[in-house]
Amino acid sequence: MPLILPTSLDSTRNISGVAPQLLASLRGGSADLPAVRSTVLVVVDGLGALSLRAHAGHARTLSSAMAKKDVAGAVFPTTTAAALTSLLTGAAPGAHGLVGYRVREPESDALVNLLSGWEAGGIDPLQWQTTPTVFEQAAAAGHPVFALGIPAYAGSGFSAATLRGADFRSARSAAERVELAWQLADAHDGALVYCYLPEVDKAGHRHGVDSAEWVAALEDIDAALARPVPDGVGVLVTADHGMIDVPQHRHLVLDAAGGWHDGIRHIGGEPRMLHVYAEPDVDHAALLARWRRDLEGTADVVGRVEAIDAGLFGPVVSDAVRQRIGDLLVIARGNVALYDAEAEDQRGRGMVGQHGALTPEEWRVPFIRLGAFGR
Repeated sequence: MPLILPTSLDSTRNISGVAPQLLASLRGGSADLPAVRSTVLVVVDGLGALSLRAHAGHARTLSSAMAKKDVAGAVFPTTTAAALTSLLTGAAPGAHGLVGYRVREPESDALVNLLSGWEAGGIDPLQWQTTPTVFEQAAAAGHPVFALGIPAYAGSGFSAATLRGADFRSARSAAERVELAWQLADAHDGALVYCYLPEVDKAGHRHGVDSAEWVAALEDIDAALARPVPDGVGVLVTADHGMIDVPQHRHLVLDAAGGWHDGIRHIGGEPRMLHVYAEPDVDHAALLARWRRDLEGTADVVGRVEAIDAGLFGPVVSDAVRQRIGDLLVIARGNVALYDAEAEDQRGRGMVGQHGALTPEEWRVPFIRLGAFGR
């Protein structure tokens, strides 16, 4: 069965192109973004373009500003660690090195959570992620740079990998963050302001994208973004990935009794895109053939070299990053999730909304221009 790839893997508009375009908007403009006095990047974590359109009546500000072509492609895998880093560096995962949610650290041969496990895994963010951030690039050119998030993210390893160079400010609610973003962009000519809104993603994971809780989170964000944008300030609203609901009867549990751990050292990644690391002495060709046979119709299974050659992680994959990628990659089809029965943390099995794979719901995200970008 052939591998299903999104048609926009090589599209002209991808979230990895956002950072360069924002910088260009402060220097005279680009094809998508005109020259502005200051710019604000609003990232609504987990807001897929298809989900937004399906709930347009609950997001009148965003939906009224979103034309049919106002979409962009995400990166692979469609997970926050990989995609948010691409948004904030302008590089694909194969270059910046955050290639999944939980991946192997080659030196320790241990799985590391790339959102919250930097300290526990002994990982230095400055060594693991060496690509300059958009904030470092903007600051080097003399622009004021700010990053707005929730208080819990201040000083985290992931923030050090993705937000370095920015003046970090925290606010608890989406409305407070948006208000502060507008104020900073207005008060500092030439500023680049990043405003991170994780509320939709959190509601989706817990309750699903069609839940009352998800809709309420979307309505709150839409109301916050309805605030008038200061003159001369361009606002780009996008997302790192979308989301798809996975009911419990669509869970596939990979247990030892089923032979899923035969020849396997680690199962990382996340339920819709596994990084599978084999034991050193295993016949990789036979392992790949077995997983493909057993998951036919449920997931695409590709080898590391095949995935890299297909450009899944971008045009360039460094030698250091190559070792972080699984020997096998298991990419869920449809609304399926695959869980490692032997993993210590089983909390993920309670999630409803999920992402990581290549469905249109996960892959396509909004590219909405407000303020001076939308005129």
